[in-house]
Amino acid sequence: MPTPLKELESLLYRLITAPSGVGEGLASERNLPRTGLGAIVLGDERLSAEERADIYANMYFYRLLDALKEDFPATRKVLGDDAFHNLVTGYLIEYPPTQPSVAECGRFLSRYLRDHPQSVDAPYLADIAALERATVEVFQGPDADALSAEAMRAIPADQWPALKLRLHPCVQVLDVEWRVADLLRAVEEGRDWQPAARGAAKIVVSRRSGRVRYRELEQSEYRAIDAARTGATFANICDLVAEHSGALDPVAELNRLLARWLSDAIFIV
Repeated sequence: MPTPLKELESLLYRLITAPSGVGEGLASERNLPRTGLGAIVLGDERLSAEERADIYANMYFYRLLDALKEDFPATRKVLGDDAFHNLVTGYLIEYPPTQPSVAECGRFLSRYLRDHPQSVDAPYLADIAALERATVEVFQGPDADALSAEAMRAIPADQWPALKLRLHPCVQVLDVEWRVADLLRAVEEGRDWQPAARGAAKIVVSRRSGRVRYRELEQSEYRAIDAARTGATFANICDLVAEHSGALDPVAELNRLLARWLSDAIFIV
């Protein structure tokens, strides 16, 4: 009786993703067809069935490696190509992909780096990977019409105090221990980069016109954005800015921050 297609697909997936190669995967496999791998992978005088399966296994790994190189350019730059290759090898063993899209394969790289030996010499690696992953997720995140300066001006002034600003659904705010935003920007712009300095920071990642933006938040604007996430009104936000910014002119300070938020497409209404 022929082996069901689902079982064949599962077998090939296990062999192609075996950490130490198809040969070791075959040695531990208990669900091979009676006639062996040759029953589902055709071999000939040039390449055996196992060698052909190995080609797919190599293609699988290097496709994921290429995707991770693209998504984590700063992590790769800090480590160097060889160390990054080794990092990815270990990472894919610990966190094998579970989604069809290669865009999801780097979701847990920052978590993996938290306790990785490479982070001893570069303890900011997990934070830089978290920021890089956030830029991918924000780029691919859901669409919504961001609040613009024109739309804000169109709202009657007497309605502003009760207005509730909500975060755009693609926006992320990261809590990091290292100042990694400048490092990533230097790598993206092809400039010389410096190791990230230690220092707690909040980084907002947003998207406008298809381009991802990121920057460190000032303390007062972080409080305002955090309040917006919990349903605060515009009047509440004004009070927070006045209380925590330390500005001599709170109105001018609020205008400055509001212009920045609108430019970064952070809010919707």
